[in-house]
Amino acid sequence: MSVSDPGFSRGTASAFEPVIEAIKEGKPQAVFLLLAVLIAALAFAVSQWGLVALSLTALALVPVIMVVLVLITVGK
Repeated sequence: MSVSDPGFSRGTASAFEPVIEAIKEGKPQAVFLLLAVLIAALAFAVSQWGLVALSLTALALVPVIMVVLVLITVGK
């Protein structure tokens, strides 16, 4: 069986499908599922690219942390 075979179907399942279903159903554990998937993705990235993945993750989270600090300061 090859990719060009008409009977071959790629799996459409992704790591985010249970998270999306939990969000649609309004389950409170959706946040924890999303956090677990993101931590697994970060672990995979670190195993592939090492310190560069950690550095880019930290750089990408700077605006998020800044907004959180402003919201804490304002009291919301």
